[in-house]
Amino acid sequence: MSSISIRFAVPEDAALIAELSQQTFLETFADQNSKENMDKFMNETFSRQKLMSEVNMTGNIFLLAYSDQAAVGYVRMRENNLPGQAGSGAFEIARIYATANTVGKGVGRLLMQHCIDIAREKGKELLWLGVWEHNYRAIEFYKKWGFEKFSTHTFMLGDDPQTDWLMKKEL
Repeated sequence: MSSISIRFAVPEDAALIAELSQQTFLETFADQNSKENMDKFMNETFSRQKLMSEVNMTGNIFLLAYSDQAAVGYVRMRENNLPGQAGSGAFEIARIYATANTVGKGVGRLLMQHCIDIAREKGKELLWLGVWEHNYRAIEFYKKWGFEKFSTHTFMLGDDPQTDWLMKKEL
């Protein structure tokens, strides 16, 4: 794999982000969930139109990762207080994904470093995220970056209530 570059997304990237979102979500979770629940989630919550509309929402920051001119990952950050702590000066990493063929090759590492740098530049006190309790690889990745579990919440994947760990990293 050649060098990886990261850039801020622009509104014209909305269709690409929607495509990457759907591709990486399916690659990451389809094997561990029923087709019915995946289809329902993709059609209702992760539709192309909804994903494209997120790109222009106030407070969202999207970064795209490229290798050899191909988009291989992305992150969605948003200004969002830590649950239960008003005014916590936080950014949420709402999504961070790399394509299956690039996992373990530095895409996530570069995206995470950019998230930390952006949060610090904007004077935020911490980063937080939610991760499925059975996504062990991701949990280990976040722990290596200094994230710690502080709570849980329910994430609905179709009709399946799943438990997400909420993790935070103080900056």
